[in-house]
Amino acid sequence: MSDLLELVISAHGGRDRWSEATEIVVRVSLTGPMYAIKGLPQGMANVLMRLDARAPAVEVSPFGDAGHVGHFRPGRAWITDRKGNVTDDRADPRASFAGHVLASKWDPLQLLYFNSYAMWNYLTTPFLFTRPGFKLQELEPHQENNDSWRRLHVTFPTDIPTHCPEQIFYFDGKGLLQRVDYLTDVAGGVAAHYCYDHSWFGGILFPTLRRVVRRTPEGASPAQPTAILVQITDVLVR
Repeated sequence: MSDLLELVISAHGGRDRWSEATEIVVRVSLTGPMYAIKGLPQGMANVLMRLDARAPAVEVSPFGDAGHVGHFRPGRAWITDRKGNVTDDRADPRASFAGHVLASKWDPLQLLYFNSYAMWNYLTTPFLFTRPGFKLQELEPHQENNDSWRRLHVTFPTDIPTHCPEQIFYFDGKGLLQRVDYLTDVAGGVAAHYCYDHSWFGGILFPTLRRVVRRTPEGASPAQPTAILVQITDVLVR
């Protein structure tokens, strides 16, 4: 492995600061045409997400009705009302996407599962790659918009819920994340995910604007229409 991972980790806040983090609380909106395709045109706007920094676990509030909370774990997605009663529940939520293509519709628990695991991945990257089971390989640099980006091919272990097992991450000369290429196994899409407006919160650097666009065999461009827009307005690292 080259020095790329160490450069990237340092650029995003460093191992020491991340080792102190136990929870990430983020105010975020996930919107865009992809959610309309899935039959949920509002996406998930202006919600508070609480993420365990150590393991894939997320709470989303409000989720749907006022006072309702969405809960995510790799093997379960469920919703509780303001009294804490479970109103909807699904074990092994990823299995519910079997046979899905891009045009397949989602129910609320599938929306909860997708947005929760996705945001957990986004907010724990690149520190996530230091966990056991990850395989990393630096690829040849990529030229885009007169910039040269270093590329990291990442193979995820099976215990991490993510878009697909193999993804490519692009970093600029300072080590800041610029783009991610992946297949969305549960959504049926081929995506390039661009990152903007990196900002510091609690000693950790996060992209606060993300655009997901369609990727073709010829490549990808941020000029493509936005399929998903991720807008972060505040982050608390505990």
